[in-house]
Order: sequence, then C-alpha cells, then structure tokens
Amino acid sequence: MTGTVWDRGEPRLAGPDTALRAELRTAAQHASGNVPVAVATDTAGQVLEGMRGRAFDSAAVVAVLDGDRLRGLVTLERLLAAPAATPLGEIMDDAPPVVAPSTAQERAAWLAVQHAEPTLAVVDDAGRFAGLVAAPTLLGVLLEEHDEDMARLGGFLGTAATARSSTTEPVLRRLSHRLPWLLLGLAGALLAAVIVGSFEEQLGQEVLIAYFVPGVVYMADAVGTQTEALVIRGLSLGIGVRRIAVREVVTGVLLGAFLGGLALPLVWALWGRADVAVAVALALLAASSIASLIALALPWLFHRFGKDPAFGSGPLATVIQDVLTVAIYLLVATAVVL
Repeated sequence: MTGTVWDRGEPRLAGPDTALRAELRTAAQHASGNVPVAVATDTAGQVLEGMRGRAFDSAAVVAVLDGDRLRGLVTLERLLAAPAATPLGEIMDDAPPVVAPSTAQERAAWLAVQHAEPTLAVVDDAGRFAGLVAAPTLLGVLLEEHDEDMARLGGFLGTAATARSSTTEPVLRRLSHRLPWLLLGLAGALLAAVIVGSFEEQLGQEVLIAYFVPGVVYMADAVGTQTEALVIRGLSLGIGVRRIAVREVVTGVLLGAFLGGLALPLVWALWGRADVAVAVALALLAASSIASLIALALPWLFHRFGKDPAFGSGPLATVIQDVLTVAIYLLVATAVVL
C-alpha cells in the first residue's frame, strides 16, 4: 500500500468518553471510524490509490491526522481535482467544524449545514479523532428532528409520522385502539348506575338531590379535561408533570371553590333550599379537586409506560372521575340534606 489510508473500527475514545458512544441522540452515537484517514505528507495520488478496493462507511472526506489528533479534512472533490503529487497538507481544510462526542445530534447536524460541509468530525476533549458523521446520517438527523418539532407544534407525543399513521389508519385498527377504552367507559357507566341505585332510599326521600347529579358530573369532567389537555401538551413539549403538578392541583381546588361558591347562591335562590345548595357547592369543590389529580396522574402513567395518553387517558379519566363524582355528591348530599 503506497499511502497511509487505513480502516478504523469503532471511534477510539478513552476513559469517561467511552461511555458517550452509547449515549443516544449525540454525535458519538453517529460517528464512524471506518473512514479514509491519512497524514499531511501523503499525496493526493497515494491517498486515492490507497482508497481503491476498500469499503468505507463514508468516503466523501479524508481525515488528516497527526497521530490520533485531527489536523484537517480533505473533501473528495478537492482530492480528485488536485494533481497527484500534491500533499494533503496543501489542500486540506485545517479548521473544519468539529464537535464533541456529547454534542446533541441536532446541534451537530446544523453545524455541518451552516459550514456547508458534507460530513462532520467528532473530536474528544483531549483532541483525539473519534470519527466522522456521514452526510446521509446528518440528513437523517435533520429529518428526525424536523419530524419531532412538527409533532411538538401539533401538541402530540411521539413523531409526526406516528400521529399521521394513527390519523389515516384503517377502520379495524381504529376500533382496536379505541374500543377497549370505550368498553371500560361503559363499565364505568354501569358502576355509576349501581352507585346511584344504592342511594335509592335517600333519593326517594328527597328527589331534588337527583336534579344536580348531571351538572356536578359535567363540571368535574370539564375541570379534569382542561388539566388533562395541559398535561398531554406539556409532555409533548418535554415538560414533566412534576413541573406543573402543584400549580395545577391548586388551580383545580380554586376552580372548584369558585364554581361551588357560584352555585351555592344560585341553587338557593332558584330552589329555595339552602341545604341542597351547600351540598352542591361542597360536591363541586371536592369533585373538581379530585378530577385535577386524576387528570394529572393518568397521562403521566401512560407516558411512563410508553403509551400514547391521547388514546387511553381521556376515557379512563372520565370513567374514574364520573364514578367518584357521583359517589362524592351523593355522600355529601346525604350527609347535609337528609
């Protein structure tokens, strides 16, 4: 072999940097050491001859090294255009853009685009050459990041491709995604009916109590749905539930207090029953507060287990909220009115 071009396997990182190769979504994950490598004194002809018959992950750029340190990069276009006797030191870019192994993949890809480079060199903190990120890989990173950005703008989890697939999927697959949760909702509705039936005697004594069951259930659902929408949107933007949990719980309690405070004089004035009005107000406060907690917990659990909250957390939250709201209201009404 006339030149000093050779194959390199995995990027050679020493010490703590070795672990960086395993990190996802970093430059180290995409860097390949199986690329043409030479020294500054090698000529263009020697390098081209040495590259013949060899398989590289990417041959668009030759890395010029001094030992294991990067000195510059030579594009294949420059290599082919140069006379055969030209040393690489004369045609290399001695200040190419480089990134650390821990650099985020999106930042690395955009750096290559901004410098109009077909590849990107990865160099560790000690200046050692760790490999090159090839142009197809950079393009794939940009497409992936664009897909995720579009997903975040749309307010859903995962990727735009996943969301698009769930939007255009066949009818049977739609049913398989939705029907189990709706069947669970049906079971919850039957359970709510059983709970109402268990208060038959109390409702027989004061039928006015039954008038407010739908209203209290609806208001609790509405409060929970607002919280759930905020949580799912936050998760899609990378905002953890812990960051909003306290404020959202406090908001749910305040909403319940406001709605209860508003309902109390209205029910009292329209039906002339202070005890029923107090029962409705207390039920709204308790149900709205609990609805916020449920709406926080369920999307978080779905997200924690790698499931899309858009399919299951809504129906499941509705079931739990409705059953609890009915039970809370009838218990409060029984205690206050009867």
